[in-house]
Amino acid sequence: MSLIFKGQNLELSSGQELGAFEIVYTTYGTLNQNKSNALLICHALSGDADAVIWWETQVGPGKAIDTNQYFVICSNTIGSCYGSTGPASINPKTDTPYNLSFPVITITDMVNAQKKLIDSLDISSLASVIGGSMGGMQALEWAVLYPENIRTCVAIATSAELAPQALAFNAVGREAIISDPNFQQGNYAEETVPKHGLSIARMIGHITYRSDESMSEKFGRRLLKKEDYGYDFSTDFEIESYLKYQGDKFVNRFDANSYLYLAKAMSYFDLSKKYGSLEEAFKNTQANFLILSISSDWLYPARESKRIVKALMKQNKPVTYCEIEASHGHDSFLMENDQLSKLIQSFLENTHEK
Repeated sequence: MSLIFKGQNLELSSGQELGAFEIVYTTYGTLNQNKSNALLICHALSGDADAVIWWETQVGPGKAIDTNQYFVICSNTIGSCYGSTGPASINPKTDTPYNLSFPVITITDMVNAQKKLIDSLDISSLASVIGGSMGGMQALEWAVLYPENIRTCVAIATSAELAPQALAFNAVGREAIISDPNFQQGNYAEETVPKHGLSIARMIGHITYRSDESMSEKFGRRLLKKEDYGYDFSTDFEIESYLKYQGDKFVNRFDANSYLYLAKAMSYFDLSKKYGSLEEAFKNTQANFLILSISSDWLYPARESKRIVKALMKQNKPVTYCEIEASHGHDSFLMENDQLSKLIQSFLENTHEK
């Protein structure tokens, strides 16, 4: 069941403030008497608060993140379009949608909003904060910002800062949306959303989420219901049709402005810049870390996870690292993977206070 937290006075990295904001969140399991079994899951860019749906491979009764054992919380980030306050929300000062008047947000702002939610539940210490991709960024920020409130941190297929190539893909995706004639400086109507631009942004993103191996295995260069090339600009290949399908499907479930805001937040995330160095960022952390990378992930390659691990080791912080063998690229962490399940389950069992 989805719940709503109503927060106040969220100071943002930009210097602005959200006087009032809402966070939609879902809980699973039962909070124990001493409130030591609470665990927070942070979602990726297009995720929502229903973790047992988008991460059904890992979350649920008897699974790696066992809802019989843990009180699992998953909240929709601010800036998103699945119930939490974002650009599509009504600005109380104008009684109209914020659109691009919504303040630019950062990963830090997302975490600070989550902290207010956790405080409202009277939970002083989280057994773990877990996330992949943008969710992994949030997990790392939690460990840095609130060292006394998080006992373990699980960061999967993520980085302490976006690499230049990832920055570039983010920029092209945003440009596709902004260049759509229907974008209208973010003031588009519900019936005239910038579908074409958002679809292209998703197509670009989807390419980065998969590996060359998985694309080759699933599609290769197979033609779409044709025996030969059409010698025109229609769709010839199965992979083209698949990407178009992914783009069209995304348009029906996500807001273009939210995509801009969340993509920008990921681009701004940079622990080294914020704290002077990555080692300095982790100086005061108290969590036990599990850092996981995906062998075929070229968007967040293993070297980015290894940078985090090295920085933690230089600060003598407890950290476990593993590169998971998986062929589907960045999205592998969302798919069924026994190795990933066993690593998360074993780590939580060995670090959780009974």
